[in-house]
Amino acid sequence: MTDLSALGGGDEIIELFQGDGHGALRPRTIICFFDITINKLLFHKCPRMRKKCCNAAKTAASRGNNAMAVTLNCDMGESFGLYKVGDDVGMMPIIDVANVACGFHASDPDHMHAAVRGAKANGVKIGAHPGLPDIQGFGRREMRMTRDEVRNAIIYQVGALAGFLKAEGVELHHIKPHGSLYFMAMQQEAIAHGVCDAAEVFGVPLFGMTGTLHEKIYQQRGIPFVAEFYADLDYDASGKLILTRVHDAKDPTEMAERCVRAISEGEGTAQDGSFFPVRCETICVHSDTPNAIEIARAVRAAIAPWH
Repeated sequence: MTDLSALGGGDEIIELFQGDGHGALRPRTIICFFDITINKLLFHKCPRMRKKCCNAAKTAASRGNNAMAVTLNCDMGESFGLYKVGDDVGMMPIIDVANVACGFHASDPDHMHAAVRGAKANGVKIGAHPGLPDIQGFGRREMRMTRDEVRNAIIYQVGALAGFLKAEGVELHHIKPHGSLYFMAMQQEAIAHGVCDAAEVFGVPLFGMTGTLHEKIYQQRGIPFVAEFYADLDYDASGKLILTRVHDAKDPTEMAERCVRAISEGEGTAQDGSFFPVRCETICVHSDTPNAIEIARAVRAAIAPWH
């Protein structure tokens, strides 16, 4: 495969496959244009990343249509009234999947509708991102809730988003709990079951973390589980996410390299530099991370062989 750094601006030819209407698969070549600045950052200033991505591209090409597809998702639609959180407009063209806030931890009817319209215009799939009823704490403070309370809170929020999806003629793609609700479902069986109870109502997959109750209980309940890896959060040595109320800026090159390792080697990188086992089917960047756009562009370019 041609060295990506020699393609003038980071253009990369990727083989995709689509049906010909008769069950057979035929290759369709498309050109993906990556941001020139990010390309230089990844491939000219980081030899390790250049080598990893080129080797990965060769591996993906050799696998043909059996190569694992990894998507890039973003938690977004989290502005409220006159208060703006994240650059949804700038993020939409970069991502594959939008996790749209549903009003409890952030967002309001106008911002929810704007997020749905923006995703539709960019061909981005839309999932619900329900949180705890805690706007002041942005849903990142744990609460005591029963299984039924969790179920009802999620149905209430996803139902609101579903109305806007119906208005725009778009289907609900998945559900991904936000913040502390996501963490609670990782560790508390009753909460995980409450999340499943709500997902069953809408008949959609759940995003979650491998090696936690997300994977164990969601799969036990027969709900499709999508393994998620975070590009802009730190993990401890045990592989547990380190939840913070406010996210810090991260180095885009380093975060992209971590994502490549998670996909290609099945290893996440902990804050102390150690590694832990992980499975990665979708990668998340938070819209409220200060340099979210730069991280998303870097990750998007780096995971191209699996995209």
